[in-house]
Amino acid sequence: MPLVDLVMPKMGESIMEATILKWHKQPGDAVKADETVLEIATDKVDSEVPSTTEGVLEELLFQVNDVVPIGTVIARIRTNSSAAGPSDESPFQPATVVARPEPASNGHRIPQAASANTGGARFYSPLVLNIAANEGVPLSDLETIPGSGNEGRVTKKDILEYIANRRSGIQPTAGPATVTTQTTLTPTVTRPSQDSAPATTQQPLTVYSGNVEIVEMDRMRRLIADHMVRSVHTSPHVTSISEADVTHLVHWREKVKKDFEKRENTKLTFTPLFIEAVIRCIKKYPLINSSLDGDKIIIKKDINIGMATALPSGNLIVPVIRNADQLNLTGLARQVNTLADNARQNKLRPEDTQGGTFTLTNVGTFGSLMGTPIINQPQVAILAVGAIKKRPVVLETPEGDAIVIRHMMYISLSYDHRIVDGSLGATFCSAVARELENFAMDRPL
Repeated sequence: MPLVDLVMPKMGESIMEATILKWHKQPGDAVKADETVLEIATDKVDSEVPSTTEGVLEELLFQVNDVVPIGTVIARIRTNSSAAGPSDESPFQPATVVARPEPASNGHRIPQAASANTGGARFYSPLVLNIAANEGVPLSDLETIPGSGNEGRVTKKDILEYIANRRSGIQPTAGPATVTTQTTLTPTVTRPSQDSAPATTQQPLTVYSGNVEIVEMDRMRRLIADHMVRSVHTSPHVTSISEADVTHLVHWREKVKKDFEKRENTKLTFTPLFIEAVIRCIKKYPLINSSLDGDKIIIKKDINIGMATALPSGNLIVPVIRNADQLNLTGLARQVNTLADNARQNKLRPEDTQGGTFTLTNVGTFGSLMGTPIINQPQVAILAVGAIKKRPVVLETPEGDAIVIRHMMYISLSYDHRIVDGSLGATFCSAVARELENFAMDRPL
């Protein structure tokens, strides 16, 4: 009976590795085609990996919390047919599926990673190499980083910790991993022995005074924290704030929202109306819709709007409306509601959070008047809309100034000062405010 390799699936163009969260099956368990075998997580979303064939799970090659490059064999399934292969209906298509006779030896074989090696003896995932290139870490320094991954491999966490320590002037406490060569000609990284490893300083136990509760960050919160810190280290943030009179917009939505929901079978929230205004302004000021690659400014022709969405856990995720400028109000409303619902139900696909070129966050949902959001890298700007409040304001009329009650809202734009100067940032923020203020009350539904 042949064995079929189950590999870590490709989760998107920018995702090079994933973390194993949970094995739903153990060796000896029967599995059906398309039945969930394990749960994995990337820095974007959590996903389930189905079996590509029917059979009995023979072997698990990685454990929970291991970080595995895409294309790597993670388990083996014994099948009853030599024609075993991937199911056409599987949501993931693995990089390789190999059906072969049972090996003569029962010895454990090293999983083959699909990612390219650096040309040296030590293996680095493409994600680690990409971070090293962006942060100016040469290969000679990379080889000195002690790895905490499988068989001493340098993980994303290891290199980010090294970069943070380097900025703080802290020297690494361990040398490079020892390399051994096997008959398979696959370079394998092993941890240094206790005799050869330099001594490390034990961290002192932190004592907290008073009545406290200590709560460990969950995996998503750690990813968010890491993403935010890297964004602040990457981009010099500047924030411009404008005020918008959105009375016309509020009254129009109140007038049409019931008919809209009845006709389109989806709710009309403020978010698609805000996105419409943002899209019109991006077309006027395309530099806002860009990213930075070294000394090159990459202006994006596609307008893919990320919408920050709060999850029941309190964490935040940013699903993306692709080609938002090609959608009308109904299309935007459907996309906003579908992505928000899928996010809260943990049903987002990996591609749903990729490719964003500009992000909108509604801090007003939680009652905040305004916010100073952190840029969602590698974008160069993020817009926050605050709570809509009735306030007395001075309104200029042909008969003179008058104090009236209006629906007012603050808008704040945080932007990367390496690319976006204050004049452009303030102009764009004000332009969005003017778009919302000039909303047409007679707009047809």
